[in-house]
Amino acid sequence: MGYRGPKARLMRRFGEIFTHSPKYERILERRPNPPGQHGAQRRRVRMSEYARRLFEKQKLKAIYNVSERQLLRYMAEASRRPGPTGTNLLQILERRLDQVVYRLGFAPTIWSARQLVNHGHVRVNGRKTDIPSYLVDPGDTITLSEKMQQNPRVVEWLAARPSDLIPPYLRLDREAMTGEFLRVPNREEIAANINEALIIEFYARR
Repeated sequence: MGYRGPKARLMRRFGEIFTHSPKYERILERRPNPPGQHGAQRRRVRMSEYARRLFEKQKLKAIYNVSERQLLRYMAEASRRPGPTGTNLLQILERRLDQVVYRLGFAPTIWSARQLVNHGHVRVNGRKTDIPSYLVDPGDTITLSEKMQQNPRVVEWLAARPSDLIPPYLRLDREAMTGEFLRVPNREEIAANINEALIIEFYARR
């Protein structure tokens, strides 16, 4: 189960906007004091090395909207694969169906993408797939249900998605409302602002 609390608070906590939705454009405006009722009386303290690693791990969970149990499973899988574990981890997360739906612009946020998948509005290679954690393979096509293709909000989201936000490992046909997962991305192509080395260290030192 992913995060279900206030999204703006989550993004303020990590100091980043996790979505390109206009709704959240101004949430990171600088404030003179830390958040909270007694913010003026509190001082921002320097984080320990453990706190930095924990912070980065929690940020990753927030960006991809995954649970601790899911992340542990992905970590185990990433460590078994050849190559850098951190890169493997991010590549697995980028293959999640809800993430691909969001990257293509079929939904304005990762949370709405998860809901779209959960409600059975997404097709993978023509078959309804309602599992957000489903891992897409190279060559897979992703389409929306007929009902969603006619939904004015979905049409608006897709039309507003700038072309430069579509990653090079995805192909989008706006008119057909169809996307294709071309290949597993390189680390440089993954837009998430994450220091994966800190996350690997977090789990290694537990």
